[in-house]
Amino acid sequence: MVYSRLRVEEKMLIEAFEKEGVSLNLIHEDSILLPLFNDGEFPIRPPAVVLNRVISASHAFYVSRALESKGIKVVSSSKAIANCLDKALTTLLLVESGVPVPRTYLAFSPDKALEAIERVGYPAVVKPVNGSWGRLLAKVNDRDAAEAVLEHKYTLGNGLQKIFYVQEYVNKPGRDIRSFVVGRRCIAAIYRVSPHWITNTARGGEARNCPLTPELVELSERSARAVDGEIVAIDLFETPSGELIVNEINHSPEFRNSIAPTGVDIPGEIVRYIKSFL
Repeated sequence: MVYSRLRVEEKMLIEAFEKEGVSLNLIHEDSILLPLFNDGEFPIRPPAVVLNRVISASHAFYVSRALESKGIKVVSSSKAIANCLDKALTTLLLVESGVPVPRTYLAFSPDKALEAIERVGYPAVVKPVNGSWGRLLAKVNDRDAAEAVLEHKYTLGNGLQKIFYVQEYVNKPGRDIRSFVVGRRCIAAIYRVSPHWITNTARGGEARNCPLTPELVELSERSARAVDGEIVAIDLFETPSGELIVNEINHSPEFRNSIAPTGVDIPGEIVRYIKSFL
């Protein structure tokens, strides 16, 4: 397992590997030197299977891609990471697979971003195309707020901040849904409940068990296939009409807050999936 920090999740995974009797080598990302030429000495060799738990999505992508170039099985794959770390690419792949998503626009200037906001209507949500834990999201309630947010992003942001990902605001029932797919199979789901419009548990949302309905399972598994995800978390909204739509996908999800409410051994499911390749 390649990791950045031994968080609660990684410690749970280590225990699960021990319980399953799987030999585990821990490799910190800072200790890795990856030769990109053919006769270089590589730190990992086939038939090893690598669970990639590197926190930075860009670091994780390069770790997976370099290992794959040597014929090593990595979960998550570089393809899955690339498909999930870019919200615009995720949305495009979901739409191509027939997965319902919020109305979303991509713009490259403040003027066109403002036009997109007014097309979806106020309030609207402006997001960076990459990022996690609910950071740098802006809910804009009127034109004045929209103009200010867009100007700040365009003037102060880096190149990626000048790509405007504009999404309709979905009036959720005080919660959203996060489902977990392991090995293309939906194994559990939680409601993330919060009075705030951002419901991430990392931002204070409360996790409660969410029943696995046939609709939720099918939509989650189809979404995972769309991004080539083997171990992913799917974030879904319930619309006022009761329809489920997919918002985002996480390629290396945290799960510490989801085990108790669901009763599902998520680290055990992950390890058993990795074990199936050995």
